[in-house]
Formats: sequence, C-alpha cells, structure tokens
Amino acid sequence: MPMNNPFDNPAFSMSALSTAINILPNNYGLLDQMNLLPIKPVRFRQIAIEEKNGVLSLLPTLPVGSPGSVGVRGKRTLRSFVIPHIPHEDVVLPEEVQGIRAFGMESELQSISNVMVEHLQTMRNKHAITLEHLRMGAMKGVILDSDGSVLYNLYNEFKINPTVVDFKFSNEKLDVKKFCLEIKRHMELMLQGEFMTGVKCLVSSAFFDALTSHATVAKAYENWQTGLALRSDMRNEFTYAGITFQEYVGEASDGTVTRRFIEQGEGHAFPLGTVDTFATYFAPADFNETVNTLGQPLYAKQEPRKFDRGTDLHTQSNPLPMCHRPAMLVKVTMS
Repeated sequence: MPMNNPFDNPAFSMSALSTAINILPNNYGLLDQMNLLPIKPVRFRQIAIEEKNGVLSLLPTLPVGSPGSVGVRGKRTLRSFVIPHIPHEDVVLPEEVQGIRAFGMESELQSISNVMVEHLQTMRNKHAITLEHLRMGAMKGVILDSDGSVLYNLYNEFKINPTVVDFKFSNEKLDVKKFCLEIKRHMELMLQGEFMTGVKCLVSSAFFDALTSHATVAKAYENWQTGLALRSDMRNEFTYAGITFQEYVGEASDGTVTRRFIEQGEGHAFPLGTVDTFATYFAPADFNETVNTLGQPLYAKQEPRKFDRGTDLHTQSNPLPMCHRPAMLVKVTMS
C-alpha cells in the first residue's frame, strides 16, 4: 500500500504557500525598506498609464454675477506596459523529509513545513533581490532584465531627455551647493501638480567618498550631527544643501556576471514624499485559481514529481516598478 503524500495536506495548497512566502521576512532591499514604490495590485498583465498635461493659468477677477472663466483641458497620452513574468522553481527531495515521517504523530506536518519554509525563504530572497534590481531601474529611468537587456526605457517611452548633473570634484573650488540646488530646482520645475517633501540621492561609494572629502563639503560632513561622523560609520546618510546622499552598494549576479545597481562614480537623485510618482504594479499569477484576481507580490505552488521522486516547488512574481514622472529623475556623475 503506497504511503500518503504529506504535501496533499491543505497546509501546502497554493493559497497557503502564497500566504506563507509573502509573510516570510524580506532580507534584501533598501528601496523596499523605504517604501518608495508602494504596491499597487492589478487584475491584468498589462497596464495603461494616462498622462494628462494639465494647463495651469491665473484666474482673472470679474464683476459679481459674471460667468466664470472656462477651464482649458490638457492633452492626454495613453501608454501601455506589459508586466514582466518572473517564474522560479526548486525541488524538495525525499532525502530532506526522510526520517521525519512518524505515523499518527502530529509533529510530522510541522517538521515537513519547516523544510518547506527553508526552501520558500531561499526562493523569496531571489525574488527580493530581483525586485530590488527592477525597482532600482525604475529610479534610474531604465528598467533592466537580469542579463542587462532593457525591459523599458522610461525616457524613450515618455519621449523626454534624461537629466545628468556632473559634479566636477577635481576642482577644489567647486561650489557643490550650487549643483545640489540645481538638482532641487529641476525637480521642483518638473513637479507639474505633484509635490515632494525632500530629495534623496543614492550614490556609489566612489561618489560618496569624493563628495564628503571635497574641500567645500568636508567641514560640513565633519560637523554632521555634532561630530557623529568622527565616531561612527556615516555612509548611511549625509544631508547637504537639502539633498540626502546615501551610499548604496547593492549588486546581484545572473550566475555568470555580477552587476552593480549603481555604477562607480555615479548616483541617482529622486524626490521623496510624492503622491503618485512611483508605484510597483503586481499582476496575478497564471494559475486557473488566480484569473481576474488582484495580483500578489509572490505566489507559490507545489506538485509531486514523476514516480513521487520528490516535490516540485514553483514560485512566481509579476512585478513592474514604475516611475510615472521620469523627468523628475536626475543622474549624477563625477569628474
């Protein structure tokens, strides 16, 4: 008589596994911690973003009883984006659950669940760093696949030119504050009905070192938080001229090539506290039971292998991080 498959238990259903993998802690992702690109679940695998160039004009004063001035409507542009599909698979082999079977024992399910959680955590970590890579691409205006190919160039999609500010740190008399204010003024000009509470700039280690050691900035860096920079690691954040600079050393590998999320000597500035500038869209999985449902960040499913030689695990995520106003993004370089 064949043994019952413990994975037939409802605790290992698609719904239960998806809930479990979404509850597991996320061990990677600065952008996730910042909650800069909030999650927006959608029901379909394609989204349409409507851009409306609103026209703002001064309203004239008129005599009492006069008809009001007529509003001018802006042009609308509709852009469609297909949400990427990112599947990942693993296997739970019989050896991993061997020795923990105990007929009639309540601890069996718990032990097998622990094995499942270990696999789900590893798979979640891979999805997490992939999402961080995609989100960083949205903050740079160019969303890249794992192999470095371009998924979406937001500047091309929105028909705008990227903004680049070069900090010439080689010049000891460079007015760094002037360049920082240039970045802020550009973003304020590009708000067009949005608002922001601050500016953040994620930079490479080379850029951060050049900034904080520059002659016009070094003193301010030294006095940052009343000398705290002299006693601890202050690479986390440093605010100068209204911009918070933060060193970011994220990187990932596709198995053959390791890619830095921010190239050495570069950085990327973006606004904080916006209402609808950034988002991460999640589409539903391609399962029968998830058709026309709101997308979740991660899905997980399992099924027995041929001849019951283990259990296949399938996870997938369908994310599309998006910057709706790429004109507000600013790339910084150093020379």
